[in-house]
Amino acid sequence: MNPSRRFPAGAEAHGDTTAFRVWAPKRKRVEVLLSSGEAFELTRENDGYFSGTPRVSAGALYKYRLDGGDAFPDPASRFQPEGPHGWSQVVDPAAYSWTGSDWRGASIHGQVIYEMHCGTFTREGTWAAAARELPELASVGITCVELMPVADFPGRFGWGYDGVGWYSPVAIYGKPDELRAFVNEAHRHKIAVILDVVYNHVGPDGNYLKQYSDDYFTDRYANEWGEAINYDGENSGPVREFVAANAAYWAAEYHMDGLRLDATQQIFDSSPENIMTALAREMRAAAKGGEIFIVAENESQHSKLVRPAAKGGYGLDGLWNDDIHHSAFVAATGRNEAYYTDYLGGAQEFVSAAKYGYLFQGQRYKWQAKRRGTPAWGLKPEQFVAYLDNHDQIANSGFGHRLHRLTSPAKLKALTAYLLLAPATPMLFQGQEFASTSPFLFFADHGPDLRPLVKEGRIQFLSQFRSLATPEMYGCFTDPGDPSTFERCKLNFQERTQFASIYNLHKDLLRLRRDDPVFRSQSSSLDGAVLSSDAFVLRFFGGEHGDRLLIVNLGRDLQLDPAPEPLLAPPEDTLWQTAWSSEDPAYGGCGTAPPESADNWRIAGQSAIVMRPTHPNETWQI
Repeated sequence: MNPSRRFPAGAEAHGDTTAFRVWAPKRKRVEVLLSSGEAFELTRENDGYFSGTPRVSAGALYKYRLDGGDAFPDPASRFQPEGPHGWSQVVDPAAYSWTGSDWRGASIHGQVIYEMHCGTFTREGTWAAAARELPELASVGITCVELMPVADFPGRFGWGYDGVGWYSPVAIYGKPDELRAFVNEAHRHKIAVILDVVYNHVGPDGNYLKQYSDDYFTDRYANEWGEAINYDGENSGPVREFVAANAAYWAAEYHMDGLRLDATQQIFDSSPENIMTALAREMRAAAKGGEIFIVAENESQHSKLVRPAAKGGYGLDGLWNDDIHHSAFVAATGRNEAYYTDYLGGAQEFVSAAKYGYLFQGQRYKWQAKRRGTPAWGLKPEQFVAYLDNHDQIANSGFGHRLHRLTSPAKLKALTAYLLLAPATPMLFQGQEFASTSPFLFFADHGPDLRPLVKEGRIQFLSQFRSLATPEMYGCFTDPGDPSTFERCKLNFQERTQFASIYNLHKDLLRLRRDDPVFRSQSSSLDGAVLSSDAFVLRFFGGEHGDRLLIVNLGRDLQLDPAPEPLLAPPEDTLWQTAWSSEDPAYGGCGTAPPESADNWRIAGQSAIVMRPTHPNETWQI
């Protein structure tokens, strides 16, 4: 590779010339074909790459003509203005002027993540419109936006998980510089941006990789969504290079602060160095001293993903924790069918999740009829990303209902307190902070051949839920390809005012998390105890800052008399004082009597309270 190139493949603009390079080992001849009809032949290298530097400027539209026949988009295209089947465009990233040179990236510690789908976050569904909302997100207490996938995909709308242009931000949200402007504006408001990427498969429509090489894929592994990516087989070197460079590309040319890796259990790699380790290393190097954090979704719950590479791990930074979500869903709704089967939503699950992260670390898992997970001892609480809602789980409710639509307001507030004050890294799904009434359904704008297959596939997936696998429900499911399905999912920001009580609850909890040194520390110095089947206490040991109690009762009123639980005892010469309550009238609550009195402990049903020690006659407020 020419040492002056930034990345192994793609079109890199240099004034009035552009350096083209593409891996096409199955081809004998590759030409750059411009939309004007002009063509330039590339030189074949020894390793299957073709390269050349013709007089082509930024903005030019091109394809690669293969062996004198048909022409196809660039696998490493930086932009597809007309979608994945159209012309690729030469993009010069240096043309964008970045500001905020004092931004030095972000680590996972201290983050409050906000999962965002650009197409439904605003009515316009553009980067420019989303950027206008960043000051409000910052005022809520959001510190990191996690963008759902933006790799180019066909159609007018979609979730993004069937991307085919890994280097090309999908045009329906705006031009590349508009995505850069969004990231730049986020950094101006001290908000990090991480990108959801899909390195486990390529979408079915618009995927031209096999025109260049069959070795992008392998049949050695069974993949849930199509052909597995070839990370460890014959001729896998350029494939690994393509993916690792993609991770670096998002840091170098878009200033992303990290990644969220989708479904890593479907990334198969027996190489001495796992591809996830390689891409993390390349992205950190591309950040040039800025901090990067990479979070993985891993259904198998393998903790080695976040253990240091030097100790046999993959060197990532965080793991999505479905266990917390599943327990909370069962506690909130009372339903534990399908993949909720192994959860009871009881107090012990919340205590264990706060202390240990994953609930399943190698135990037998009935739903899958096998063991699930590996030990997570020694991991930090911040390495687990916790949530009550995310894109998958909302859509899997059948009607796209968010959790607040499936439970009582009081339970929701109590669970929100647990989410936002426990030491794990919390994540909110867009609109969750104001109890948005917009559903989040599965939507995908495929062509007429794929559209009915996608709809039927979605119904088949949801049939794992016994309540959804009924004739009367079959007719209730929305068509993923219907534009109205997509339109219904757009947020209405007027609801911030309409539902101000829940909006203020989120703001106050995040302010407490930020300003209180005990909650801010995300320390593992905590313990918990079960007070009843539905109630528990977490005690945060704060050292010189004093301890904190978080008491959550998801059941009915509870009286503890006697109360033989040492975690409830205040530090010596102090008394507990209520610092925050989910039943504050400001949040639409019914008021909170002092939980400790002459009657010993009385804990209101479906509530959460925060307590801190104070000396007699001393008061404290958040």
